[in-house]
Amino acid sequence: MAKTIKANVGKETIAQLFGLTSRRIEQLVKDGVIESKKMKNGQVRFELEATIQAYIAYLSDKAHGREKNAAETDLSVAKLRAEVALKESQSELHQLRTSIVQGNYIPVEEVKADYNKFFIVFKNFALAIPGKVAGRLSGLASPVEIREIENDLQKEVKNVLNGFVSRAVVAPVQQEDVTKPKKRGRPRKNASK
Repeated sequence: MAKTIKANVGKETIAQLFGLTSRRIEQLVKDGVIESKKMKNGQVRFELEATIQAYIAYLSDKAHGREKNAAETDLSVAKLRAEVALKESQSELHQLRTSIVQGNYIPVEEVKADYNKFFIVFKNFALAIPGKVAGRLSGLASPVEIREIENDLQKEVKNVLNGFVSRAVVAPVQQEDVTKPKKRGRPRKNASK
């Protein structure tokens, strides 16, 4: 039965055993070839048997062309992550397409048309409220007061509706032809009747 060696040695001892410099030992630790332990007093120590076995395995892999340096490992990890992200996005795209085919989504144009219809109906309803209120007030106040109340309500409703429009996308308003004079006053009744 083989006896295990449990000795903890310093960087200089490992460098001397392997015929390397202390700096090379630090590089091997950084590359993950061998492991070091930091002691309570701040010294870096190596478990002798595990370090020797790890270094021999590293040299064997290097001799047989199986060595992977840190850059290659990082690149392969990055490539795998990118492939996973690509597969996930393809899966999400497939689920979205399936939902569209199943009718879970409706075209934007249809939604816009529905909203336009809704807001036209709502605007007409809101603008009719002052007239309905004025009709209910007849007999309770003078016609002049009722008309003032109706006008005040009409202004308030229009201000609120304009607040909705300020955030909407509005089609450009056609400009009036300023070359033609505007007709003013009441239209004339046909005198032949």
